[in-house]
Amino acid sequence: MNVILSATLAANEDIVRRRRAGLRVLNLAFGEAGLPVHPALRNRLSEASGNNGYGEVAGSAALRESAAGYWGRRGLPTDPDLVVSGPGSKPLLFGLLLALGGDVVLPMPSWVSYAAQAEIVGVRAILLPPPPGEGGVPDPDLLAPAVSEARSRGRDVRSVLVTLPDNPTGRLARPETVRRLAVLARELDLIIISDEIYRDLVHDPSAVFASPAEFAPERTVITTGLSKSLALGGWRTGSARLPGAALRDRLLALASEIWSTPPAPVQHAAAYAFAEPAELVRRVADSRRLHGIMARAVAERFIRAGACVEPPQGGFYLYPEISSFSSSTELATELIEKHGVAVLPGTAFGDRPRVSRIRVATSLLYGESAEQRLAALHADDPVRLPWIDASLRHLDEALEGLGRCGGGRSGGGMPSEKPAATRR
Repeated sequence: MNVILSATLAANEDIVRRRRAGLRVLNLAFGEAGLPVHPALRNRLSEASGNNGYGEVAGSAALRESAAGYWGRRGLPTDPDLVVSGPGSKPLLFGLLLALGGDVVLPMPSWVSYAAQAEIVGVRAILLPPPPGEGGVPDPDLLAPAVSEARSRGRDVRSVLVTLPDNPTGRLARPETVRRLAVLARELDLIIISDEIYRDLVHDPSAVFASPAEFAPERTVITTGLSKSLALGGWRTGSARLPGAALRDRLLALASEIWSTPPAPVQHAAAYAFAEPAELVRRVADSRRLHGIMARAVAERFIRAGACVEPPQGGFYLYPEISSFSSSTELATELIEKHGVAVLPGTAFGDRPRVSRIRVATSLLYGESAEQRLAALHADDPVRLPWIDASLRHLDEALEGLGRCGGGRSGGGMPSEKPAATRR
């Protein structure tokens, strides 16, 4: 097993070291929501700070009921007894891979921790690209052949994992793609793990969001958390919606040996957040608007520089390609070493080594202080704020002359080829 420090966390620590050395670095590598905690949530955390006892492994009844209501308001009636909460959606995903066992199908590219967690668990990942122009979902046209071929060689493929909307591409899979994948999962007897932590940050509030739980509820697990929509990354809280008691019981048995119980004060605040009071609904809406404005502003700069990039649809990511470079590592190294712009190479997300795509996170552009970030959140045109304008000019300078989009394509699109399945 060759597991190293997570690429996102390693990049963030490297940026801290560079800044301590007096270097100017534009942090486009770390996917933190970049906004202050809402005062109502700070108050809820404070009032529960004396709760220092162990609680239920699955989380408090209040939190599970609140999370069930959250999903119910999104058209997914949920039994609170089938909700499991934990210290972040990341350990919940790890626990699910342990509970399910068997190999897992992942989109290529996909979030850095999916394949790493599979390796730690001792299962293998089958990486399949998404349909052209989409992200976060393995192409349904490739799923059945890849699973059948793997099983013919004795591999035990049990699950497929999707991200809606996606990290790293910022794209949202079409409802028809999600439906087709859910139908195939039933035919292939696969459990679907649907990571929907960015669901509430789809930039267009009128966009149609489809969860695989709508089409295959009996085999879909949904994970979510508050680290993105409400910028609570450091509080470590997440919840999973399970399709049945058997998987829930296996997950709880593992959780009891890994994290014991979610932290009690954070559960109290999370229960309030999942209930979606009006002030937090407004905060999420304001955040969604800001993330969309900034992601589009950064995408426009890459397009002007000749990059191929699909317009971001959710979260705070984009995934541009500048194919005048021989690899994503070369491109990322050039940006940080020569221009002080930190991004992550596509290889960190399972992409092919000779493809020069990078993951760009835009959510730390909002400012260095809480005051600046709140000003960005409420500004009519945050791009014009002096500190954001300065960061975008830094990016423009770095991108100038990096190269054009290859293969005769003009900026604004990603390559449409469908590479063969990659296996780890």
